[in-house]
Amino acid sequence: MTDSTHGPRSLILTEDQAGQRLDRVLTLALPELSRSRIKSLIESGCLTCNGVVLHDVSHTTRTGMALALDIPPPAPATPQGEDIPFTILYEDEDLLVLDKPAGMVVHPAPGHETGTLVNALIAHCGESLKGIGGERRPGIVHRLDKDTSGIMVVAKTEATHLALSADFAARRIDRAYLALCWGVPSPTKGEYEGNIGRDPRDRKRMALLTRSGKTALTRYTVLRAFGSHMALVECRLATGRTHQIRVHFAANGHPLLGDPLYLRRIPAAAKGCPVEAKDAALDFPRQALHARKLGFVHPRTGEALLFETPAPADFIALETMLTNALIK
Repeated sequence: MTDSTHGPRSLILTEDQAGQRLDRVLTLALPELSRSRIKSLIESGCLTCNGVVLHDVSHTTRTGMALALDIPPPAPATPQGEDIPFTILYEDEDLLVLDKPAGMVVHPAPGHETGTLVNALIAHCGESLKGIGGERRPGIVHRLDKDTSGIMVVAKTEATHLALSADFAARRIDRAYLALCWGVPSPTKGEYEGNIGRDPRDRKRMALLTRSGKTALTRYTVLRAFGSHMALVECRLATGRTHQIRVHFAANGHPLLGDPLYLRRIPAAAKGCPVEAKDAALDFPRQALHARKLGFVHPRTGEALLFETPAPADFIALETMLTNALIK
């Protein structure tokens, strides 16, 4: 393999390199790249073997494997503005409130260096936004998962960023989500509590942990039950941990419809469900979660602001279909 910092690399594995993890072999062959960088490249689809893309970093190597690694040029140190449309609910000189669509990543990260909400915000707000709250996530006070839709507030000044961050930390923000889950939580109004941290068996997932993690509390209300198979719930966050609603509901036997991380098998609640409704729920392409309400006090004016937005069309279409199929 060559010594350039980016571009194509090729390697045909020898007998000495066989029987090892893929990322280990490449780390030894490419000492200028860290193992974490190589892992990221593999997971992003930059490695092929005999023309077939490999994503599994732990894949066992074999003699004669023809590997080709395409290393992209390094991304800019700071995000660049991109002309990406997004829906603005409110804006003044201090902050901006928006309705994030499902499918949009909030800030640049490995595998998603461009096309993010941050890129769109920089283009909209100009150079003044750069650096507020950090170079890689300017203006971002809180975030939503890529496939979660709904309301976010963005700081346009450092003072606003500090004030809103403090309000989120002190739980002074009013947040409500809509979710579609498998089964019907009981009681129909309650709360899920449990520390959340990185899953030690799968670093892409979060999990309930007994000896570590951070305190997390989710309050919920069942708004509509679709027989005993599924439910529409409103969730209110007392804390704001990564994947909090998704983890709490999955851990309590009610994973969200369409959740790619926490719905690993067909749930028991699907048994006896009409085929049309079951298929629609199982085929929903993302977690059915929408941040519908956000309320806070404006850091400069002291005005109480409250924003609400309806769920997007795909969520509403699924809810309507379940209503017609399961509610007599």
